[in-house]
Amino acid sequence: MSTSTGLRRVLVTGGAGYIGSHVIYALQQTRRYKVISVDNYHNSFPASLTRVAQIARDTLPENPSEADKESTEIDVFQCDLTSPEQIKSIFERYDKGGIWGVVHIAAYKAVGESVEIPLTYYANNVAATVALLQTMSDFDCTRIVYSSSATVYGTPPVIPIPETTRLKADSPYGKTKVMSEMVIDDLCHAEPNRWRAISLRYFNPAGAHPSGLIGEDPRGRPGNLLPLLAHMAIGRVDDATLKVFGNDYPTPDGTCVRDYLHVLDLASGHLLALDALAPESAIFDNCPDDARYKAYNLGKGKGMSVLQIVEAMRKATGFDFKYEVIGRRRGDVPDLTADPALAERELGFKAPQPLEVMCRDLWNWQSMNPQGYTQQ
Repeated sequence: MSTSTGLRRVLVTGGAGYIGSHVIYALQQTRRYKVISVDNYHNSFPASLTRVAQIARDTLPENPSEADKESTEIDVFQCDLTSPEQIKSIFERYDKGGIWGVVHIAAYKAVGESVEIPLTYYANNVAATVALLQTMSDFDCTRIVYSSSATVYGTPPVIPIPETTRLKADSPYGKTKVMSEMVIDDLCHAEPNRWRAISLRYFNPAGAHPSGLIGEDPRGRPGNLLPLLAHMAIGRVDDATLKVFGNDYPTPDGTCVRDYLHVLDLASGHLLALDALAPESAIFDNCPDDARYKAYNLGKGKGMSVLQIVEAMRKATGFDFKYEVIGRRRGDVPDLTADPALAERELGFKAPQPLEVMCRDLWNWQSMNPQGYTQQ
């Protein structure tokens, strides 16, 4: 469960990805955890792990203890979660009870793509989660922080969105998140004395570590607005004009509204959730039954429209973005703004960093790494 120096071993799936690398940063800064990263590099690069370890080493105190030094070293494994044998081989290295907990981030996440290849999404996001949980159970590792999404709410009846909102995802991607949450919830109900789990429903993470060493580097054309704008400004995307899907929504300027939070604020939420799975935590004391499972929104509670994002990136980059409004995109929801009050109250979660800082940090990363992690 812990190393010889007393660090708790935590396995992070998707550790090399955008969110994974920033979560590893947050874990390493505590110097209480020894991180094990598992990734198949489908949409990520091994270089992110080298760089996040470098950040951890650079921030060590003058006379670091052995535990401090050990906390900066990541155990890195290339592994496909759809292969139960590969997952098992990693757990075997640490023996039963050797891994204290898991932060499960790895997943395919493109809404449009999930509509086209649903079976791939169900296999990768749901079946792999079931296999991971089975292996965790076999090795007495029964704490998990699950990376969920605001897409579980579909088109929500109430804005801002509380966690009590019914789960009614619109896309196969969103449905894989609902299903995985249900699997974990059922497991916690089946074995309430063994399992502790928290699902974190992300809203829209943005920005990067201020060092510019790690950031978002999607393979191929970015599917999300902010990295797409960054790629346009740096010249990685040829399109001279951004396509805005609809300006006739019931929002202040007619374009879709989303809740953006800084990726480091999101990462801090994972640390709070992981700490809440510790035996001494009282977070599950108010659960309706003996199952120790909870879900929390991680967002700012403040929505930003597409046009507001474009304007904020124009200020951060100095690039004169051109856009044209085209028809609505199927499946887009007018407004997805979080009610983060529960996470604030129970986890102590906060997302203080404003949109300007997210855009500044994103542009700093993109400017320092024009071709992302792949530049030579």
